[in-house]
Amino acid sequence: MHDKNESLLDRKSAAKYLRISPGTLAVWDCTKRYDLKPLKVGRSVRYRRSELDKFIERQLQR
Repeated sequence: MHDKNESLLDRKSAAKYLRISPGTLAVWDCTKRYDLKPLKVGRSVRYRRSELDKFIERQLQR
């Protein structure tokens, strides 16, 4: 369950948070390489910080 007040990050901010380029994040979304559960808001894409944190934790467990 997601917090209704959870902030959503745009692609540029999410990429900065993950320390990757926005282009890399776009490729990951397009190819479904990682399931970061992006949200479409009109023509924009947004990411929940909690999903990005889960992704980081999964990468650390490898």
